[in-house]
Amino acid sequence: MSSLSLPPFTPRLANGPYPERCDVQETAHDRWLASAYARWFLPAGYFAARASRFADQVEAFGPGLAKQSDAALRLETHRLSRLLRRQGLGQGPVAESFALVREMSARVLGKRHYRVQIMAGLAMIQGRVAEMATGEGKTLAATLPTAVAAMAGIPTHVLTVNEYLATRDAEEMGPLYHALGFSVGVAQEKQCPAERRQAYAADITYCTNKDIGFDYLRDRIHLKEWPSTARLAVAGLSGGDDDRAGLLMRGLHYAIVDEADSILIDEARTPLIISGQQDTEEDVELFRQALETAKTLDLGKDFEISAEDRSARLTEKGRAKAILRLGAARLDAAPDSNRLDLIVQALSALHLYQRDKHYLVSEGAVQIVDEFTGRVMPDRSWEMGLHQLIETKEGCELTGQRKTLAKITYQRLFRRYLRLAGMTGTAKEVAAELWAVYRLRVARIPTHRPPQRKTLPPRLLRDREEKWRTVIDAVREQCLERGRPVLIGTRSVEASEELSEALGRAGSPHQVLNARQDADEAQLVAQAGQ
Repeated sequence: MSSLSLPPFTPRLANGPYPERCDVQETAHDRWLASAYARWFLPAGYFAARASRFADQVEAFGPGLAKQSDAALRLETHRLSRLLRRQGLGQGPVAESFALVREMSARVLGKRHYRVQIMAGLAMIQGRVAEMATGEGKTLAATLPTAVAAMAGIPTHVLTVNEYLATRDAEEMGPLYHALGFSVGVAQEKQCPAERRQAYAADITYCTNKDIGFDYLRDRIHLKEWPSTARLAVAGLSGGDDDRAGLLMRGLHYAIVDEADSILIDEARTPLIISGQQDTEEDVELFRQALETAKTLDLGKDFEISAEDRSARLTEKGRAKAILRLGAARLDAAPDSNRLDLIVQALSALHLYQRDKHYLVSEGAVQIVDEFTGRVMPDRSWEMGLHQLIETKEGCELTGQRKTLAKITYQRLFRRYLRLAGMTGTAKEVAAELWAVYRLRVARIPTHRPPQRKTLPPRLLRDREEKWRTVIDAVREQCLERGRPVLIGTRSVEASEELSEALGRAGSPHQVLNARQDADEAQLVAQAGQ
């Protein structure tokens, strides 16, 4: 098994003052060839045999480590750390380090990694996506590559889909890392810059993909203001503090992405944007006129919409009708290049953005709902006047328009990590895309025991009422007759509240967790199933 070469803990001049991978320009043809190569020559299952032999090697160290005292294990940690920093992440040192982390986990957490978790850990330290079935212990498996990377002096980011999971995982796994002598940080949106900087200064940082994305953009803005990267590098080598540059992170060294298929594929092209306030005052009448004009246009004749990429387009007839409608109105005084663009945005606001699905109105303000997590993003706003048009549609007070200061997609962001890995329950279906976009291989990990889960086929029902009745019947069967807790997922806040009303009428006690109650998430999840 080949050795690995990962970046050192302290950024050196060779890696630059802010270590990250450069963007690689690829054509659609390049992506197609890479995807085809993945489908034909990268089977996800071949990894298991090699990983099983590695697990044998790790387990062989177990009896000897079990006889050592806690103090002896800490000395062993220092020895292995020096070895990893000097020789890199070869198979022998990694196997011995995995065994050490496994033994310490058994003592501190009362959990010893199973063979399949060792195999998953190997996949992630090698920069692969480990496909593990639900319930196989991804959180514990991730401690192996995370701790070993920390031993090697590599700043490691463990990314989850929401702050609740990031905080929970850091708290649950923190005692293991602390016993090994490593610091653990949690970067959260509500923290001030100094607190976030401290979180990223830790050996291991838990955070969400969104927090990493926006903090990276903030760092890029600060780096643009620094007179030269050479001076920044020299300042770092001479003991200068990143506070001088206003940097939050130490670069993009190594990331382990939980729910990798969701973050790396489903959200790949989601734009992350940092914007600033425009200097000009916004004209309420400008947006009102745009909405009124948009309401007079007919779908199919005057404009077309695409739900897939959530965009609207005026037809030639629609353009003429809009211009005629505008006449000498206030909107017509807008700059020529923006006259009809605002009409198009108004069409999007009317037809493509729904209240209680794409956004909430809370205390007179429009708050965006993250469609992938169902959580409110109170400090985020849409650009190009869309946010103000939705505020006008909902009768809210207008906020100022924003100008873009920095932007990036998740796809570009994660391609910049020097080493990227992930874990998920469903990677086989997107294996070709993971290779084509990120050069990530998928390692399919067997289950610890034969799975007992039954996957039922989809059912197509006539209408929503029949669908809710079917759901309620299933809830009664599982909860009342079998005494099992039930988790029901919906696509929107509106749907969750509609189902809640139906469950209430049926006399079925339940709890609702959606974007309106996400502040109580930890308490609700802790009480789930009781």
